[in-house]
Amino acid sequence: MEQHHRGQWGSNLGFLLATVGAAVGLGNIWSFPYRMGANGGFPFLIIYLVLAILVGFTIMLCELAIGRKGGGSVLDSYHKIAGKAGGFVGFLALLSPFLILSFYTVLGAYCIQYVGLNFAELLGIFSLSSISGAESFGTMLTNQPLAIGTTFLFIALCFLIIRGGIKDGIEKFNRVGMPALFIMLVIVIIRSLTLPGAMEGLKFMFAPNFEPIKTNFIGVLSAAGGQMFFSLSLAMGITVTYGSYLSKKESLVKNSLVIIVSDTLVAVMAGMAVLPAAFALGGENAQLSGPKLLFITLQDVFNAMGPFGPIFGILFFLFVVLAAITSAIALTEVLVTFVIDLRTAKGKAPKRNTVVAVVCLVLFIEAAVVAADGLGSNGLWIPLHETGRNLGGSWLDFMDFISEGVAMPLGALVMSLLIGWVIGPKTIRNEVELGEHKMSDGLYTFFNICIRFIAPFAMAFILYGQVSEFMRIP
Repeated sequence: MEQHHRGQWGSNLGFLLATVGAAVGLGNIWSFPYRMGANGGFPFLIIYLVLAILVGFTIMLCELAIGRKGGGSVLDSYHKIAGKAGGFVGFLALLSPFLILSFYTVLGAYCIQYVGLNFAELLGIFSLSSISGAESFGTMLTNQPLAIGTTFLFIALCFLIIRGGIKDGIEKFNRVGMPALFIMLVIVIIRSLTLPGAMEGLKFMFAPNFEPIKTNFIGVLSAAGGQMFFSLSLAMGITVTYGSYLSKKESLVKNSLVIIVSDTLVAVMAGMAVLPAAFALGGENAQLSGPKLLFITLQDVFNAMGPFGPIFGILFFLFVVLAAITSAIALTEVLVTFVIDLRTAKGKAPKRNTVVAVVCLVLFIEAAVVAADGLGSNGLWIPLHETGRNLGGSWLDFMDFISEGVAMPLGALVMSLLIGWVIGPKTIRNEVELGEHKMSDGLYTFFNICIRFIAPFAMAFILYGQVSEFMRIP
C-alpha cells in the first residue's frame, strides 16, 4: 500500500477492523438500545435498516471516495473536491468529532468506574449490589474529582494508542480489540437471553408492530436516522480521514458494504444484549429507561444476578470501554490528521507525538467541563438552560445538539446535494472504478437515485426531527 507522510494501513483487513471499530462504539452500545426502546422496537429497527441501505451506504461510499481522492484531512479533501462549499462541509466534519469527544470520553469514563466497582464487588471490597443502579450512577455524577480523573485516564489510553500512528497504533489495537469485543458481546448476549422474562425483550425488538409509525412517523424516522449516522460514524470526518490512507487498489464498494453490515450486526447484537436483560428485570416499561438504560438498568440487572453478577458486570463494561476507545481514537485521529497535514503544508515536520499530546490535552479541557457538570447534576452554568429545552439540560445535551443535532445531518445534507447536483455522481464513480474495480450500471443507477433524491430528502427530515427534539420542552 502507498506510503503517506502520516503513515499507512498495513493491510485492507487492518483498515476494515479500524473503520468497523470506529463505527462500533457507544452509538451501538449506549444509544441504539435506548433509542430503539423509546421508539417502539421493531419499527425503529426496520426504518434503521432501510436508511442504512439507502442513505448509509450512499454517504459512506461518497466519504471513502472523497477521502481517497483528496488524500488529506477531512477539511482539505472536501475543499479539493468542492471548493468553498466543500470547505464548509469539511469544517462541520471537524467540529462534530471535537464536540462529540467532549462527552464521549466522559461516558467512557463512567464505564471505567463501573468496571472498577464491579471488580471491587467481586473481591468483597465494596458491596455494589447493596445499592440500586440509580444510587451508584448518581454518586458517579456528583463525584466531580473522580469523574474528571477517570476522564483523564480514558483520554490517556487513547493517547497511548494514537501516538503509535495508523499502522502500529490504531490498526494494531483494533486487530486485538475487535475480536475481543465480539467475544465479550456474545458472552453477554447468551447470559442476557437466559434470564427469566428475557424473551419479551426479543419480541419487542423483532415482533412486527407498526403502531409507533402510524402515530409518530417523523419522530421514529428522525431517531432512526440520527442513530444510523451516529452508529456508522458518518458525517463526522472518520470515514473521509481513514479513506485518505486507503490504497487505490482497494474496492470502495466492498469496503462500504462490509463496514455497514458489520456495524449493523453489532448494533442489533447490542440491542439483544441490553433490551432482553432490561425487560427481565424492569418488566414491560424497561424499554423506556432512556439514556440511563446502560448505566442504571443494566447495573441493576447485574446486581440481581447474585454471585456471578460482578463477573458479567466486569465483562459488559469492559466491552463498552473497549467499544468506546475504538471510536474515540478514530474521532481523535480526525483532528490529529488535520493538524499534521496543516503542519506539513507549511513545511514543518509532522511531529505526531507532539500533535497527539496537544490535541488530547485540549480535548481533556473541554471534557472536564462535561465531567464536572455530571449530566446537569452539579449546578454548573449550562448554555440555554433557562429555556427549559432539551438542548440546555446538561453540557452533554448542548454539545450533542450542536454536533449530532445540527452539524452532522446538515453536513451530510449539503454533501449529498453537492455530489448529486453540483459535482455530479460520476466523480464518485470515477474514484470507485480506479484499478480493476468496476461499478455496474445497476449499482450506479441505484447510487445516482439515492445521492440525488433519497439522501437529501431523508437528511432534511432527520435534521428537522433532530432540531425539533432538542428544542422540545420536556
